[in-house]
Amino acid sequence: MLRGKKVLLGVTGSIAAYKSAFLTRLLITAGAEVKVVLTPAASDFVTPLTLSTLSKNPVYSKYIENEEEGTWTNHVDLGLWADLMIIAPATSNTLSKMASGECDNLLMGVYMSAKCPVYFAPAMDLDMYAHPTTKANIEKLQSFGNKMIAATSGELASGLVGEGRMAEPEDIVAFIEKDLLQAAPLYGKRVLINGGPTYEPIDSVRFIGNHSSGKMAHSLAKAATDLGAEVTLVLGPTQVTFDFSGFQVVRVTTAQEMYEAMHQRREGADYIICSAAVSDFRPKVMVNKKIKKDQGVPTIELVENPDILSSLGQVKAEDQILIGFALETENEKEYARKKLEAKNLNAVVMNTLRDSGAGFGHDTNKVYVYTRDEQWTEFDLNSKEVIAQNLWKLFKTL
Repeated sequence: MLRGKKVLLGVTGSIAAYKSAFLTRLLITAGAEVKVVLTPAASDFVTPLTLSTLSKNPVYSKYIENEEEGTWTNHVDLGLWADLMIIAPATSNTLSKMASGECDNLLMGVYMSAKCPVYFAPAMDLDMYAHPTTKANIEKLQSFGNKMIAATSGELASGLVGEGRMAEPEDIVAFIEKDLLQAAPLYGKRVLINGGPTYEPIDSVRFIGNHSSGKMAHSLAKAATDLGAEVTLVLGPTQVTFDFSGFQVVRVTTAQEMYEAMHQRREGADYIICSAAVSDFRPKVMVNKKIKKDQGVPTIELVENPDILSSLGQVKAEDQILIGFALETENEKEYARKKLEAKNLNAVVMNTLRDSGAGFGHDTNKVYVYTRDEQWTEFDLNSKEVIAQNLWKLFKTL
């Protein structure tokens, strides 16, 4: 859920600030872009150089970074840049300033300019954490919509043992990812997608196939995962190396294997998307050894493969959304209408080879979508990642 997110990490003057280095590393590993803002006291516990090296961004601590050059840090721009803000550790002093609006350092200026969700992880001694003032400040911050990642019990800097220890970086990341997931528009939804080509063997070394790369299906799976869905991708034998983090992948080779994998997993799916380029035909007989050319030109008898999309349409539940893809070269709208009705679909996504940069093998795509309410929507040429994001905006309305 943090992949691609812009994260502001605020670090305050606590011995727990050493954990901010680990937290920065975990956020980067999760795919976030991180910028760090320090309070003046924070640099006594962790150096800007450490955090800058880990975040691969400058670290901010002052409004005026270079007095001789007259350069300044625009706290408003930083606050508007972020998708979310984390203040960890959050000292008693900083919590008080956040609650009262006392803006005497850059971090407070950024906090008060932020339009994004704000998370804070308190860190202080047990008596300070239990003090009525601290509790009142936390309650006030929560009433503003800020979200607390509660302190834990353990050994504290004072040598005492009790509640007030900042949550571990792994727990902070897990808390935020779970919170983002629960707020995501496809949270609780199950998505089943197929993609890539199928290979139908002629003999032990040759096959019938096509040029599908599976890139569009992967982009759809990735976009659905980012929206909070539980995703399964049934993928044919593409040669492209993909990042499959965040969703389940089932690898298949033939159309029959893809048919079986889709039907085994269709029950309970909220969305079923068939974007694979399935071979329509397969050799009736597969030769278990290489056919030698000195035996003459072979005659290969073909038989039809199962129509995966049509078969899913026949058994789809009333509340399931079934979406098919098609690649055509002419009469696209008419074909889309016929396919939608014949196969009991909610929508058809159409490619045409006449559009440069669209279809098989490209990193870009241009698609047309025809829906059951007879709406025809065109998505102009763009990266397949952007096309997938735009398609999901439409799919969610079906």
